[in-house]
Parts: sequence; C-alpha cells; structure tokens
Amino acid sequence: MKVLVIGGAGYIGSHVALELKERGHTVTVFDNLSSGVRENLHEGCAFIQGDIMKPEELKAALSTGFDAAVHLAAFKAAGESMLEPGKYAVNNIGGTINILNALVEAGVKMLAFSSSAAVYGEPAYLPIDEEHPKNPENFYGFTKLEIERVLAWYDKLKGLRFAALRYFNAAGYDAAGRVKGLERNPANLVPVIMEAAAGIRAELKVFGDDYDTKDGTGVRDYVHVSDLAEAHAAALDKLAAGSPSLIVNLGSEDGLSVFDILEAARRLTGKSIPTTVVARRPGDPAKLVASSAKAKELLGWSAKRSDVESIVSSTWQAYRNAGYGK
Repeated sequence: MKVLVIGGAGYIGSHVALELKERGHTVTVFDNLSSGVRENLHEGCAFIQGDIMKPEELKAALSTGFDAAVHLAAFKAAGESMLEPGKYAVNNIGGTINILNALVEAGVKMLAFSSSAAVYGEPAYLPIDEEHPKNPENFYGFTKLEIERVLAWYDKLKGLRFAALRYFNAAGYDAAGRVKGLERNPANLVPVIMEAAAGIRAELKVFGDDYDTKDGTGVRDYVHVSDLAEAHAAALDKLAAGSPSLIVNLGSEDGLSVFDILEAARRLTGKSIPTTVVARRPGDPAKLVASSAKAKELLGWSAKRSDVESIVSSTWQAYRNAGYGK
C-alpha cells in the first residue's frame, strides 16, 4: 500500500512509519515538525513538511495518490488541554476535519487514527474494555472522543473506513536504535525518569504514594511503542481486506506502578535517580489497566515487548545514543 503517515516525525509516528516501511509499504511522512524531529525521518520514507491546519498543503500532499493514511497529528498534553481548550479544539478536532475532507476529496478510503484511553475517564471497572463508559476527565480526551464520533459519520456518509486505536500509556523505543529523536519536553513518566537519570532534570516528582495499590503509587498499563506500531500496520491490513470500521484498545493488560518503573530504571541505568514524593494530581485514578481482547480477536495483535525491562532498557538506550547518561 501507499500510506501517508500524518505526524510521522513524532515519537509514535516515527515508529509507525518504520513498521510500515519494514512491511514493504510505500511510506510518505507529512509533518510540520512542531514536535516531531528530522532525526526521526527514516531512509526510504518520503517527507513532506506541511501543516494539517492548511488544507491546501494536505490537498497537495495527497495529490500523488494514496491507498491509506495514518493520523497521529495532535496536541496531547492533558494538563495543558484544561488550560488551553481552544488550542486543542482547533488543532485536534479542526485539524482532523481538514484531514478527513482532504482524504475524501483524494479518494482515500482507509484511515488508522491515533485515539486514546483518555476517552474513558475514571474507571468504573477494570480491566477497561471498549464498552466502558466514555467520560473524559480532560479536554484532550474529549477531543479524541469527538473525533471518533466524526469518523463514524464520515464512514456512514462518505465511505471512509477507519480504525480508531485507543492507546494506553505508550513507552519504550525501537530496540534496534533506528528512532533517533527524543521527545521534546516530555510529560510521561518513563522519559521523565530517564531525564532524571541522565541529569537533564534534578529529580523525579512522584505524584502521590498513598493510593490503594501495592506500593501506594499509581498503576498504569504501559504498552511498548513498537507494539503500537505493529497494531497500526495490522489495522490497515484489516481495512484493506474489506473489514468495516473498528475501535480497539491497545494495552499490555498488565499494570506497572511508578515505583515498579523507578526500581527497574535504577537497576538498568545504574543511576540513583533522585526522587521526591509530592501531592497527588487532581483526577489521577489509582489504577488503569486495559483489556485488549478485541484487538487480539480482530487484528491478531498482542503486546509482545511491553514488559518493564524492554520498555526501560530501550528508552535508556535511546538517551545514551543521543549522548546522555554516559
């Protein structure tokens, strides 16, 4: 297939582009490089610098003809979304509508969409399956849920079939070191721990150690980014085989606490990693764990690399390759 990967220079997008290329697809990356980096552009993938907020640039990119697209271009900081909802509405929702209109005009009939477990909000039960109530607790999650609703209408009205992939906590790096660029200003736990280990930041702040969990710290479902990339490729294969649109969770179905990851990071990096426990963040649930049974059923997918050792060691190697933590 000829695939346009929108946001393909970013952290997850670069792994998706790599996986698609490895499977023999013809890959073009479309990215404005606002958060993606040139180091993440792979040899053998074409690159178009463009912005989803400029419909004419999307139209020009799609003019050469594509079979499918992957959409990973979104602002994703949950906390920021609560302070700047307009920014997130314009880019995430408005930008997606620009993408959908351009795909329809270009005759592209298949889209893999980067959604999020943030659509669920506070868990009513665990593990969380796709039928769980959708009550986002932040505006970022709201944008993802609204986009899923828009996608359903474009499928119904325009025949644009989609796979909405609800990620849990993406983590890790390509084990072979082929993704070079580090995330800018990371807010997620694993890269924050790596920055503390490498001396980029003074310490790790642990937000609460009094949760009802095994060690008092929050538990999350971490899924290796290379596993996520495989799911995108599998979803496009499924759509290409004629499948109707689908929505699936992507998680490891296992829970790791903050201290689980911190302990592994200290062991694997050999660094002490200074840590301070601070107050809980509002709205942080004690535990989030996915059910990925539907992804296994529909896509034949499961998380194969999402153990704590693989996640931490591959991330630390990416930081060392970038010159940190020697």
